[in-house]
This record gives sequence, structure tokens and C-alpha cells, in this order.
Amino acid sequence: MFWRGVLGYLPANVMQGLIGFLTIIVFTRLLSAEDYGRYALALSVMTLAHVASFSWLEAAMARFWAAQREGADMASHFASLYRTAFIVSGLFLPLVGLAIWLWPMPDAFRFPLAMALFGIPVRCFSKLAQERYRASGEVRKAATLDIWNSVAGLAVGAAFALAGAGGASPLAGLLIAPLMAMPFFLPGELREARQGAVDTQRLKTYAVYGYPIAASLGLSLVLASTDRFLLALFLDEAAVGAYHASYSIANRTLDVLFIWLGTAGTPALVMALERGGRRPLITAAREQASTLVLIGLPAAVGVALVARPLSEFMIGEELRDAAILVTPWIALSAFLSGMTVYYFHQAFTLGRRTSWLLAAMSVPALTNVVLNLLLIPRFGVLGAAWATAASFAVGLIASLSIGRRILPLPIPWNALIRCSLAAAVMALVVWFLPAIGGFAELMLDASVGAGVYGACAYALNAGGVRELGQRLRSAVRARRAVA
Repeated sequence: MFWRGVLGYLPANVMQGLIGFLTIIVFTRLLSAEDYGRYALALSVMTLAHVASFSWLEAAMARFWAAQREGADMASHFASLYRTAFIVSGLFLPLVGLAIWLWPMPDAFRFPLAMALFGIPVRCFSKLAQERYRASGEVRKAATLDIWNSVAGLAVGAAFALAGAGGASPLAGLLIAPLMAMPFFLPGELREARQGAVDTQRLKTYAVYGYPIAASLGLSLVLASTDRFLLALFLDEAAVGAYHASYSIANRTLDVLFIWLGTAGTPALVMALERGGRRPLITAAREQASTLVLIGLPAAVGVALVARPLSEFMIGEELRDAAILVTPWIALSAFLSGMTVYYFHQAFTLGRRTSWLLAAMSVPALTNVVLNLLLIPRFGVLGAAWATAASFAVGLIASLSIGRRILPLPIPWNALIRCSLAAAVMALVVWFLPAIGGFAELMLDASVGAGVYGACAYALNAGGVRELGQRLRSAVRARRAVA
């Protein structure tokens, strides 16, 4: 199931990566540094509000679908989640409208914040459908919805930016794209929900499982967004814009890779545990962890190596200098975060002990706040990047230590050592390439680096890459045979 998902979600994640990069290229040029900073702040508030209100429903859909029996049991699962989502939306929207109207804030920030918050329920219904598709193995439907939201979101946001909507422009795309897709996915989901009844005991189980995940996600967002609010407090919105742009190019590159593998990996681990038991789970977990290291580690090292030409190519001149300084540290943070969220956190969700996620994430979140308070006033955006990297390292150690008491997952030491050696050789070769600047240097460094790492990884069989290649070839041949 894992490799079928990896192959199936590849087009969607390639598109996600392209759209993510285009988003940075487009909006760092169409928006001023101040407007880009307002967008970053509103995006952070939106993500925190979404997690606090709706993420527990999405987590329950992802985790409990495989455990349902067809018929009344499955219908009750859908009814409980979707009807609760409508109730929460009915409470959420009036409260948000009142808060935006009454809360004292600059008018230039009020419109982006409203656009961000009013789109949350729409994105929740889209996310519920995506999680259901992923859990049931309907890869094409999940990937298609993901691609649509990415492409349409960018197009709508760019149109708003050209019309002069300022910092609200990218957020308008995040609202309107899933709203346009809703007639195509929601009726089928509601048809299933109408056949069942809301089960309060089931909802209690889902809440006990999902709310700790939401709280831990909230703490993850503290890790990812505290720096922006403190930069706005100690410096200004232009500094937030510069930091967010540089954060985005490094984090987005790694995030797309980890989301791709995690999207396929999480349902596979759940299925292995629910329908096979502990031994199949350990086998699947070891394979996935090795794959995460095999792909994620060289990506992080590569992004750090090409920080200057990548920033010159992707980011507007007004925001570029900060990106060159910050990108290597954010690349490290993104790798640590990806391994934590998409691998070590599986111990809590698979073991259904999600309350411990809160403890695991409290440590790095508190560390992040303290370090940002200490470093930003003295070092500015670079201090924020240092604080983020250190906090994610603390978070990985905390999650690993606590998770092993619940459901020990194998640590891929062999893959980590061999991939590190291959990445070190890659870094040494790229370091001595000529600095010709811009897109040409970016392509030279990326192509040479990928070739060197691939050759070294194959020679060392890092992460079982030889067996992985054989498996992928077999999977491709099987897909062609079916077609």
C-alpha cells in the first residue's frame, strides 16, 4: 500500500512543489514587503484557528476509517464527523466575524485576516474528503483534489494581487479554490453521512483521540510561527515578510517531500497494524523511515548548499538578502520537523495515546519561545532561524524518547549513516563548483549534486536504494499491465 501511494501521489506532490515555488516567486514580486508580512501573519493566525477548531475531525477521519465495518458502522462514522463539522462551522463563523469587527487592529491587516479566517470551514470539508480518500486508498481522487486546490489557489490569488488586494490576495486563493471544488466532492460524502446517525460515544472517542493531536499541532505551529509574531513585535512587518519568504523556500522544498511520503505512509502503517499486527508494522515502519532519510537528508543538504542562487532566482530583490542567511538553518529545521512529524509521531497515533503528543510538543514549543525572545532582539531574522533549528532538534529528541514508551518504532541507523556519507560527498563536490550566479548556478549545483548523491547512495546501498529501485520498477510494470 505504501509504494502504491508513493507512486500515486507523486504527480500531486510534484505539482505542490511547483505551485509552492511559484507562490513565492509571484507574491514576493507582486506584493510589497509589508503586504507579504501581513499575509504571513494572517496565514499563521488562520492555521492556528483551523487547528484549534477543526483538526480533530480530520485526524479522526484519517485514523478510524480503516477500523470501520461496511454498512451502518461506516455510515455512522461519516454522519458523526460531517454533521459535527457543520455545527462547528455554524458556531465558528459568527464568532470570527465578531472578533474581526471588534478587535483593535490596523485596517491594512483586518481584510487579510478576515479572508483567512472565513475560509477555514471550507478548507475543513475539503480536508475531510481528502483524508477519507487517502484512508480508503483512492489515490487518484485525493491527488486530483490536492492539485486543484494548489493550481486554482495560486491563479485566484495572483488575480487578486494584480487587482490590488494586497496581503489578502494569497488567502483569497486558499478560500475560493476549495469552495469551487466543493460541488464535486461534498455531495458524495454527505450521501454517505445521510445514511447514518450521529453516535455521541463515537464522537467522544474521536475527540479523546483528535484533540490532543490538534493541541500538538497547535504547539507545532507555535514552533513555526512564534518567530513571525516576535519579529513583528521587535522589528516590523517588512522583517516578517523577509523572514517568511526565506523560510518558505527552504521549508516548502522539504515539506513537499515529507508530505508526499507521509501521505502514502500513514495509511499504510495504520493498515499494517489494524490488519496485520505488530510484526508487519515494524517491517513497514523500518522501510518508511529509511526512505524518509534517503530522500529527505540530501534534500536538506542540497537546499542549504544552493541558498544563494535559489534566493536570487525565486525571491524578489527587496527580500533576498535575508533569505540567503536564513535558508540553510530552515533546511535543517525542515528535515528535523519532517522526521518528527511524519515518523516519530506515528508512535502516538498508532498507539492511540495522543495525549502524550501534547507533552512531546510542549518542550520544543517552550524552547522556541524562550530562544526567540533571547535571539531576535540581538540577531534579527537570523536569530529566529537559529531558534527554530534548535527547537526542532529538541522536539525530535522529546518525541523519540516519549514515543518509545508507547509504541517503539525502529530507528534507521544504517540508512542514516550511509545517507550521511553520500550527502557529505555531494556537499564537498558542490562546494567546489564555480559560482556563476542565478538560475544557471542553481541548475548546475542541483544536477551535479543529485548525480553525485545518487551514485554514492547506490554504491553504498544507502537506505536500501537498490532494493527500492527494483520494487519501483516492478510497481511501474504492474501499473502498466493493469492499464
